[in-house]
Amino acid sequence: MECENCRLIRLDPRPAPEDLKSYYPRNYWFSPDAGAASRLEEAYRRLVLRDHVSFAIRALLDSGEKGPIVDIGCGGGLFLKILRERGYAAVGLDNSTDAARVAWTQNGVPVICGDLTASPLDRGEFSLVTMFHVLEHVYDPVAYLRTARDLLAANGRLVVQVPNASSWQFLIFGEYWNGVDVPRHLVNFRLRDLENLLDYCGFEVLRRKHFSLRDNPAGFATSLAPWLDPMARRVRSVPETPGVRLFKDGLYLSLSLAALPFTVFEAACGAGSSIMIEARKKP
Repeated sequence: MECENCRLIRLDPRPAPEDLKSYYPRNYWFSPDAGAASRLEEAYRRLVLRDHVSFAIRALLDSGEKGPIVDIGCGGGLFLKILRERGYAAVGLDNSTDAARVAWTQNGVPVICGDLTASPLDRGEFSLVTMFHVLEHVYDPVAYLRTARDLLAANGRLVVQVPNASSWQFLIFGEYWNGVDVPRHLVNFRLRDLENLLDYCGFEVLRRKHFSLRDNPAGFATSLAPWLDPMARRVRSVPETPGVRLFKDGLYLSLSLAALPFTVFEAACGAGSSIMIEARKKP
């Protein structure tokens, strides 16, 4: 549904919270195993996460703060593992015990399991709070952002990323765009929607980015051929031999690479399929 006044797009009716949990199966998060396909997938994920890591580190350096980093909705914790390998103190928070288990056991990342608004994280202590593809999943984005504001040190930074409902990919694929993701995505933000929300919650936007190497090309590939998406295949428990899995992963990677020129161009025109923003607390 689209609001006639503010034009915000949202899912209506929304599933009840207890029903929504069933759409996040235990294997929703990447968990590496000993297979060749899994090792290649993790290498690929490390490569495409460079955008997120670089954006976050620049925000952290610009803040001048020396406190730890917290990633909200950290999933399996690979992003945090990369930051910790570079010497940064980083912790995660996720409401899934399965995701937290993967982060602890597979990636060696400390994770608190629970909801952000009721978490025991120390207020005013964090240099950087990150939320990659979180706000579109939660019932109360305002409460999440206000809690994130409370967590930040005086000059701390917030980095938030959401799918872009004013992207060319949404115009091309419509309801088949992977950014719609019914029923897991409760809100579909445009840039102005997200900036208005941040302003309302006491943030000042400092930097914007419309391209993500991890999300934009892969989102195009998933929208075009969802049956190739590795996460979708894992969630649906598609039976595959190791050879078939490797073959499908190769096709998916090839399709993502083929989509790269288009996704770079749409982002350069301000219509990329994701929005990444750095913000700080208003004075």
